[in-house]
Amino acid sequence: MSTRAADATATIPAGEWRVDPVHSTIGFSARHMVVNTFRGELGEFTGRVTSDGSEVRLEAAAPVAGITTRDPNLTAHLASPDFLDAERHPEVRFTSTAVRADGDRLTVEGMLAMRGIERPLTLTGSVSGPVEDPFGGVRLGLVLEGTFDRRDFGIDWNAPLPGGGFVLGNEVTLTAQIELVRED
Repeated sequence: MSTRAADATATIPAGEWRVDPVHSTIGFSARHMVVNTFRGELGEFTGRVTSDGSEVRLEAAAPVAGITTRDPNLTAHLASPDFLDAERHPEVRFTSTAVRADGDRLTVEGMLAMRGIERPLTLTGSVSGPVEDPFGGVRLGLVLEGTFDRRDFGIDWNAPLPGGGFVLGNEVTLTAQIELVRED
């Protein structure tokens, strides 16, 4: 679905923009054991922003098998049926439905698809650039963040703590720091 957003096209110039995977990250975080925040990363992903001067569209996809954490056992558990169920649902996907800008501030509404379930997600953040790089290319930066309840995607695994509370919080925050390169 494309998005009518004349104000966003003033911030995101016309063109096809692809993610530079070397200079981009998508991370996730959730409360752990009530006392700290656990972080992981979507180690592999693809993405594209398309702007034709009157419409902006953002799309991103990541293989569940590309999730990384500091512990191989935890990484495997996140790919298991308890969490993302990589065997039956090998990909996480986001597609924008509306992109609005107020100066360099962005609001991106879209649909997050995970575990065969699709739910709305709003990302907010900023855009920087465009700038010319030393190699004749043009780059654009996006920093976006959004929060969702993992239970909305059927991710219900948890364990109670002896003193109260649970091992894992239900709120998950996605944080994307994306560098885009215009394709000519």
